[in-house]
Amino acid sequence: MNSGKILVLYKSKYGASKKYALMLKEELSCDVYRIEDSKQAELKKYDCIIFVGGIYAGGIAGLNHFRKIQKERQNTKAAILCVGASPYDKKAMDEMTKRISTGELRNIPLFYGRGVWDESKMSFKDRTLCGMLKKALSKQDPDTYEPWAKALMEASGQSCDWTDKEYLKPLIAWSRES
Repeated sequence: MNSGKILVLYKSKYGASKKYALMLKEELSCDVYRIEDSKQAELKKYDCIIFVGGIYAGGIAGLNHFRKIQKERQNTKAAILCVGASPYDKKAMDEMTKRISTGELRNIPLFYGRGVWDESKMSFKDRTLCGMLKKALSKQDPDTYEPWAKALMEASGQSCDWTDKEYLKPLIAWSRES
């Protein structure tokens, strides 16, 4: 294992990002804090910072806060684990990487973990937005759906938890590199 001290910061809206952060704690014996509590973490004592955040509307929750931390800690090894309800899709990950890989986050690797879907736990706003999206998608030919759209339509009305330690293997291997 990497001899440096690892910090995991997370932003979790519906629990999947927190679940992955706790899995990382178990695997890497690292410290874990909500991104909002990062000031308590004494950032200077860490050699590596991993940020875990959910994907919402094409962005990663908490990423702006993490960006500020990285601006202060530019020489600290860092990675991002984004968590979404869709199955892994290389095209979508490449687009996300292009979108976020600027400034302080330019050379930071991006990893993916599939999360959860439970409309009964969603905020009114999220349920409404998803409902509007599903309505628009229902007018299209299902054979033309992007992977995220197909996953959305298949999960509709269900409670699904796809979190799995398998998604963490590439990130854990990266964290153990010198």
